[in-house]
Amino acid sequence: MISLRQLRYLEALATHLHFRRAAEAVAVSQPALSMQIKELEAELGLKLIERQPNAVRLTREGEEIVSRARKILTDVRDLADYARQLSSPLSGPLRLGIIPSIAPYLLPRILPALNRAHPQLDLTIRETLTDPLTRELMAGELDAMIVALPVPEAGLCSASLFTDRFLLARQASDEVDPRARVCPDDIRSQNLLLLEEGHCLRDQALNYCASLPAPGRNALGATSLATVMQMVAAGFGVTLLPEICADVEVRDDRVLLQRFEDPQPARTVGLVWRRSSPRQQDFEALADTLRSTVGETLIPERPAARMTDRADAHSLSAH
Repeated sequence: MISLRQLRYLEALATHLHFRRAAEAVAVSQPALSMQIKELEAELGLKLIERQPNAVRLTREGEEIVSRARKILTDVRDLADYARQLSSPLSGPLRLGIIPSIAPYLLPRILPALNRAHPQLDLTIRETLTDPLTRELMAGELDAMIVALPVPEAGLCSASLFTDRFLLARQASDEVDPRARVCPDDIRSQNLLLLEEGHCLRDQALNYCASLPAPGRNALGATSLATVMQMVAAGFGVTLLPEICADVEVRDDRVLLQRFEDPQPARTVGLVWRRSSPRQQDFEALADTLRSTVGETLIPERPAARMTDRADAHSLSAH
């Protein structure tokens, strides 16, 4: 009879495509994992993998079995989550994904609050881009994710957490009034520095600056805002910076921040989970905790300014 253990081992092997790494992932010996895979193949009467010298490859039948196995394992995890939620809300393991343009600025604020409010919550953090997070969430490898909304994927639910406005970051100059509001046309003659493709932050900036001609856009290839901000400080262009990032990323007096004209460009940051998950109440409680924690840091809007003193820095706290 097929066992859940065999399906877990097959899932690990399909993920790593390497016996040793798959065995390490499920904390068993390599011979034990190999034996279980062979027994599963015998039980099904199918060849699931092709063994190669330094790796493995799924057969066509193996890919189909893995797809079905992952659905079964997700249903089993949901069953366990349902029972846990009834006995103790927001406790036990929770695998949370978060995108790089939010993680380093939000996590230091919310993790202490989560530890205080839900001490029995065993939180695991996964940081990567929205597309892989969405795939992992749909596959049951994550329980929820914090990303910019909306996420155009059927079968997902979301709860808004906060609005994060964008600022224009440019090289400081005595000729620029830091309190002057800017609009897309003001950037037309500037080189717009952007993260590499795949970052939702890049897409959001391009959507707002859609009127800019293509030569005014520079994909740069950077994977971090820190690199983009160094380019801005050196005078290579301008960028749109989420307000939540300002305190961390703008500590250089060569950088000037300006607000946009109303309606100001912004992104809505939210918590997303599978509609089929039985942990609806857990995710609503998590969203409430996150909202109240981030809300405590909100400061009324002031005009953006050069980040040369702490008073100005605090005026740009996250919204």
